[in-house]
Amino acid sequence: MATSNRLLRYAESRKNLTGSAAGLAGLALTLTGAAGSLWPLVVAGLYGAGALIAPPERPDTPDFPDAGEQLDALRADFTKLRAYLAEVELPPATRERLTELDTLVEALLEPGWVSDPEHLHVLARAVRQDVPEAVDTFVRTRWWSRFTPGAEPPESHLERQLAALHEEAAAIAAALREAEAIRQEIHTRYVEGRGN
Repeated sequence: MATSNRLLRYAESRKNLTGSAAGLAGLALTLTGAAGSLWPLVVAGLYGAGALIAPPERPDTPDFPDAGEQLDALRADFTKLRAYLAEVELPPATRERLTELDTLVEALLEPGWVSDPEHLHVLARAVRQDVPEAVDTFVRTRWWSRFTPGAEPPESHLERQLAALHEEAAAIAAALREAEAIRQEIHTRYVEGRGN
């Protein structure tokens, strides 16, 4: 099976097709009588020369998911994250900060907003890594903090982490607002300029 695949790939390759075309030119020379009695060497030589000068095969470029497909997968992961966060017991102030972040990320993940790979990366990192890790670390540390009185409460670390993640998401939202404002301004100039 592997041998027949290799033979089929070679039969369709640029080298074989170029060599075959050159070999046909050798047969044409033979029919005109220019090759003489050495016609088999001429045909084989021209085939070999054609196969050697043919450009090498290029592998197909990898098919990576586009921004829409990445966004769909990220939305599915965000749904899983929300289900996890609904089960976690958090203090009211921390829950409020988490809700603010959740609302902002949900708005950014709506179709048609985020398409920049950098923005997608920041959101994917927040949804798939930063928020779950921050909450899980809080849950684990909270249990241990009961045994170490006087230590900094784990809620403060979680709130700081959520604030930093909210700033990152807010920066994406600000960039999107700015891009939309520029787009609107450009379109206004275009429409006004058409009348002149």
